[in-house]
Amino acid sequence: MSASVLYMSMSLDGYIAGPNDEPGNPGGDGFNRLHEWIVTPDGEFGRPSGPAGQLWDEWNATGAVLAGRRTVEQVDHWRGDAHGVPIFVPSHRPPGPSVANYPLVTYVSDGIASAMAQAKAAAGDRNVLVHGAYTAQRALEAGVLDELEIHQIPVLFGRGRRLFEVLPSRIELEIVRVIDTPEATHIHYRVRR
Repeated sequence: MSASVLYMSMSLDGYIAGPNDEPGNPGGDGFNRLHEWIVTPDGEFGRPSGPAGQLWDEWNATGAVLAGRRTVEQVDHWRGDAHGVPIFVPSHRPPGPSVANYPLVTYVSDGIASAMAQAKAAAGDRNVLVHGAYTAQRALEAGVLDELEIHQIPVLFGRGRRLFEVLPSRIELEIVRVIDTPEATHIHYRVRR
């Protein structure tokens, strides 16, 4: 059975984006620091060597993506191709015109639970990769986020956009796995229900 898994790189003090996070500066100042652990020696995003490579393989084996509107718009919906799988975007507003060029992108207007159900149906027996702070918070609130893979980066941002700025209530997690590397500590959690 598939699981919905949030994959996010985060500073030690809880930020997933730096200050000045806006359309002209996606991720804000210092954003690339959060993703250095997946940058190859030639400066491209790619499979890291060592134990963190397993994480790269896991998220590239997912069967669908559920991502927030702000996230997908900042990257132009990954040009409609997030490793060849369907992309679902929960939103109360219709998509912009560029989405017409991306047949794998579906906007879902009837809530996060419906968007997750559609993503899981599309993923089949593979996991759903979840992106976006607001989307993660709404998925936790609705009880449709199963797991979290947090790539904790040894840096303190001090300000920016926090991953869990607002939660409706306390949520208990179970640690499933920890992979420690010099670049990041990768902690996989399961949401306790």
